[in-house]
Amino acid sequence: MKTFLLAIIFTAFLSPVFAQFPTGGASQPKALPGTAGDQTPKGTAKIVGTLVDSAASKPIEFGSIALYNKKTGQAIDGTVADEKGKFSLNKIVAGDFKILISFIGYQNKTIDNITLAKGQELDLGTIKISSNVKQLDEVTVTGQAALIEEKVDRLVYNAEKDISAKGGDATDILRKVPLLTVDLDGNVSLRGSQNIRVLINNKPSTIVASSVADALKQIPADQIKTVEVITSPSSKYDAEGSGGIINIITKKNSLQGLNLNVDAGVGNRGSMLSLNGGYRKGKAGFTIGGFGRGIYNTITKSELSQTSIVEGVATETRQTGDGNSKGLFGQYNLGFDYDLAKNQSITAGVRYGVRNMISQQDLITRLLRNGSQTESSGRNVDSKNLSGTVDANIDYLHTFKPQQEWSISTLYSRNDLTNNFDADLLNGNNSVTTRQRNENKSINEEFTLQTDYQTPIKKNQLLEFGGKAILREVTSDYQFLIAEATGDFVKENSQPSGQLTYHQNIAAGYTSYTYTTKSRYTFKGGVRYEHTFIDASTREGGSIGVGDYGVLVPSVNASKTIKGTTLKLGYNRRIQRPGLAQLNPNFNSANPQNITIGNPELRPELTNNFELGVSKNIKKVFVNATFFGRVTNNAISQVRQPSDSLPGAIVTTFENIGRQHAYGINLFANIAATSKINFGVFANSFYTTLTGQTLGENNAVEKLSNNGINVSGGIFSQAQFKNGWGAQAFGFMQGTQIQLQGTQGGFGFYTVGVKKEFGNKKGSVGLAAENFLSKRYKMHTELFSNQFNQVNDMYFYNRGVRLTFTYKIGKMTMDAPKRKAKSVNNDDVKSDGSGGGQQQGGAPGAQPK
Repeated sequence: MKTFLLAIIFTAFLSPVFAQFPTGGASQPKALPGTAGDQTPKGTAKIVGTLVDSAASKPIEFGSIALYNKKTGQAIDGTVADEKGKFSLNKIVAGDFKILISFIGYQNKTIDNITLAKGQELDLGTIKISSNVKQLDEVTVTGQAALIEEKVDRLVYNAEKDISAKGGDATDILRKVPLLTVDLDGNVSLRGSQNIRVLINNKPSTIVASSVADALKQIPADQIKTVEVITSPSSKYDAEGSGGIINIITKKNSLQGLNLNVDAGVGNRGSMLSLNGGYRKGKAGFTIGGFGRGIYNTITKSELSQTSIVEGVATETRQTGDGNSKGLFGQYNLGFDYDLAKNQSITAGVRYGVRNMISQQDLITRLLRNGSQTESSGRNVDSKNLSGTVDANIDYLHTFKPQQEWSISTLYSRNDLTNNFDADLLNGNNSVTTRQRNENKSINEEFTLQTDYQTPIKKNQLLEFGGKAILREVTSDYQFLIAEATGDFVKENSQPSGQLTYHQNIAAGYTSYTYTTKSRYTFKGGVRYEHTFIDASTREGGSIGVGDYGVLVPSVNASKTIKGTTLKLGYNRRIQRPGLAQLNPNFNSANPQNITIGNPELRPELTNNFELGVSKNIKKVFVNATFFGRVTNNAISQVRQPSDSLPGAIVTTFENIGRQHAYGINLFANIAATSKINFGVFANSFYTTLTGQTLGENNAVEKLSNNGINVSGGIFSQAQFKNGWGAQAFGFMQGTQIQLQGTQGGFGFYTVGVKKEFGNKKGSVGLAAENFLSKRYKMHTELFSNQFNQVNDMYFYNRGVRLTFTYKIGKMTMDAPKRKAKSVNNDDVKSDGSGGGQQQGGAPGAQPK
């Protein structure tokens, strides 16, 4: 253990410091005065001042100060206040100006009629700004253009404006985020790739390693503040996630006092109840919360037709299924933070998540040879997918001065997963003849230690370096049991049983450098090294030959702003390690005609990503277009083959056989029609080629390939009216998806919602409806090879309506916000199916008053 911890590598990282400035309603980076990227005409005048909270009379550190030319209205310079609230604008030419001061949680303040003479030093003295307590739920940016924000390395979706998602979960939010697609099962893709990492408040969770779709169901939609889509992560972030990183930021505040929020909702397919409270007094703060959601009336119907060929004999399977599912999802958390000193803080927290999903399915299967039926059977299956997750963290942050800080972060995470099924086999008289049971219990446990340091060099650079260690252990016990109709269960020796133990330890270090030139070119390059130590074994077969491996992960990003148009160019290399569902060797035959089994010998896949982005504000319209390319080697691909022992069955497993290419474009436009109404459109299209090989009949090598175009897109609109009324609508369509051995059918999704606020915005009532124009939706999938073909139609009954209620209790006062300790963010394992979210210096810009 000691040897491993000492293997952490510490290297260096450089990055420019810049503030955010408002341009046409969307934040754009601007160099700080005096940096190489500052193009402001140089003069000899100077402005100084100090920002102070008007109520608490305390300095406001890191407040944003923007200097505007009064004649043109353009922002020409800017800075941020230091830890004492002091700021200075230097080398200003003579002229007439105004200053806009802004910071999160405070009302914007404009200082007008400033006239500077050559060489004059103007001291504005103490500037008092007021807290924005009465307007915490309002957005004052003109045209609501901040619904979507584009930053240097990410796209930010401000989910707190979404009124139709009340009573839903994170899946409902992510469906509306540009660049992302979410299928009907909740699986998330970024530019067509499901190889992504999902962080929650910059932190990982072991449940995400098991299933992203399941993790999202545990996060209430109305607790999400923003969703950050990081398409080109720098070397600071874990190398995992070939498609990119999704960071979900939940709502937080630095209010003083006691508060309690109550959220409830009821619908025809689900209900929820959420209680979240907080207490803060002086230097200490506590938070406690709980969320529970029940799902019911979830009906599915299926039609399966497939033909498999074994030893030259073709067996045709025709199967129909009727099923339903219900589930309980919950998340409960307790948090604590304390300011050890003015520039030091510590945070700690524990979170427990629960997911209990129970499904029932009745299957009728007919087997035919040469067109004649040879066998008919019935099968009633009860499946249990149960999960309990614990995350506990302690984090420390020491801030020396703006942009100079050191942090230590720790995280312990454990996920206990049960995935069992019981099946009754029926004869022609619908009587039980045999019972089957598959038991599979898994544990994913990990501990992470991370440290980071950053410090500015001059005024246009930032040095940053750090190291990280992850100790991870995965175990899976599985067995297959069988019994007569009235007998006891005994072990079925014809089916695999056993135990997998999988140790995966990672040591990592990173370095990067960013530089901004005088002509406002920004270059950011870096490298990260990760070494993975693998020790895997099964109880029956002993050690598994998966060796240790190291990977060097470079990243390069460049940007340039020309007359309101921002160009971005990025390259990075990413690694994708296999996840628990892909490693687990359990033989899951809940549906014996479609069997899945993991592969513990999988190795990671490597991906090279390229992207070129263009964004521009055209009056009230924000437009973004990104061209991207992705090349993946050693790709982890699903491979399907006929079963040698079960007639007509198809077995799905995972292999490192693939090579994938994807080239495409993402388009997005947001239009602020008025200050109260905005709408947008987005479209994603890419061409993909997939190649690989597998063993066919008689162990002959079968080459596989497929290619095609994947298209998706959607529209959204929202409006705010008088007297607390609001409305929102959203629609999305996903086209056919290309897979290595066929195609998966597309689907559509739409929702509308209205909300009415009351009691001085302390409470609200909302009504939302989804997919209400159709009874069901069909997903058509076709798979094929030389040995089989399969056509599968799934029918989803997802018409829904829900009524929601929210009320806030408690009286709060605003305290000057402090930067809290950073936290661990493990984004390094692949799920079936710069993270951190740190914003660049300064608060989001707003239009001058």
